[in-house]
Amino acid sequence: MLMQREVLSTSNAPAAIGPYSQAIRAEGKFLFCSGQIPLTPSGELIQGDVKVQAEQCMKNIEGVLAEAGLNFSNVVKTTIFLSSMDHFAAVNEVYGAAFDSNPPARSTVAVAGLPKNVDVEIEVLAVY
Repeated sequence: MLMQREVLSTSNAPAAIGPYSQAIRAEGKFLFCSGQIPLTPSGELIQGDVKVQAEQCMKNIEGVLAEAGLNFSNVVKTTIFLSSMDHFAAVNEVYGAAFDSNPPARSTVAVAGLPKNVDVEIEVLAVY
């Protein structure tokens, strides 16, 4: 049996800049969202500290979730990629505002580099 798979795309988040989709709805139950970096929906790279960058990432995620008829309360797992663990507290503050109760499971890792040399990328998995 083939899995039901649907590509989701919205103008409320930056378009994919490579061979990937903004999000994939699988079996009508799960939404796998690609990582969001601090690009505006028009593709402009947000300049500023990591807190400002994280705010744009979360706005982009919110736009993708909304396109799927979901919101942050549907998120069950997140992964945060940081250019340095020195950014953890600032990103955590922004991130925590979206998940004020019953936060999802999460992994946070520092990586050697991120697209466009940004300091943060955030991806989510949500359920319907």
